[in-house]
Amino acid sequence: MELGRVGVWCGQVRGKEMGQVGEAAALVEELGYGAFWIPGGAGGDVLDRCAAILAATTSLVAATGILNIWRHDAVEVAGQTARLENESGGRFLLGLGVSHERLIAAEYVKPLAKMRSFLDELDAAGQRPGVRALAALRPKMLQLAATRSAGAHPYFVPPEHTAVARAMLGPDSLLAPEQAVVLETDPAAAREIARKFCSVYLQLPNYTNNLRELGFGDGDIDGQGSDRLIDAIVAWGTPEQIAARVRAHHDAGADHVCIQVLGGDPAAVPIEGWRALAPALLGG
Repeated sequence: MELGRVGVWCGQVRGKEMGQVGEAAALVEELGYGAFWIPGGAGGDVLDRCAAILAATTSLVAATGILNIWRHDAVEVAGQTARLENESGGRFLLGLGVSHERLIAAEYVKPLAKMRSFLDELDAAGQRPGVRALAALRPKMLQLAATRSAGAHPYFVPPEHTAVARAMLGPDSLLAPEQAVVLETDPAAAREIARKFCSVYLQLPNYTNNLRELGFGDGDIDGQGSDRLIDAIVAWGTPEQIAARVRAHHDAGADHVCIQVLGGDPAAVPIEGWRALAPALLGG
């Protein structure tokens, strides 16, 4: 499977009709991006939407970023993903994640053990570890990603985390971090968009604990987030400035970086952002 150096991560397509999902994917492929990542944290039809991505393209990889293991049956997932793999010629990557206690409630116990159990079920159903990746942030999950999957898909991380993750994964595992971006050169306007995005994740311990391990303190995390933290998580500025952040992830050990374009309308598929960034990110 060839993800390419840069892909796109797009939550907005989850709210669109299947035809619109396919149209967005076709454009992503036409622009030269290597993979289209679609979130499935709430459960539901994420794999059907991956099928729409694959049906509309010929070389683009469809990836889940992520499929919530609390919201899906492992045996069913193994069967669905095997069909996606076979029908697309191996252009599908199953990103798996443990989600967050706030979303799962009382069922959310021992997430690392839950992930191991889910992987055991996938293995028993015949799935190869190389077709999946884990949303790993901290050491134990990164170690599991290295031994039980193709690698890791970290989310809401700066390049400093990419360096840490590469050291823990070793040289051979896939490392594909997400990078949020804002095409805006005015600092106040860019940070306003970035803060709206970050506000959700700064309430979730999985992310804040990881940020603390990277050297961010209460003054950075509390409230709306410090400028230092916001700028570390969200790259903003010109396409060239955003490309520099993507290169920083690559220099730190990433194989693939998937950009999440943020804008004023959170429901709009950021087509123009993908277009504007493609020359700087892909060398076109």
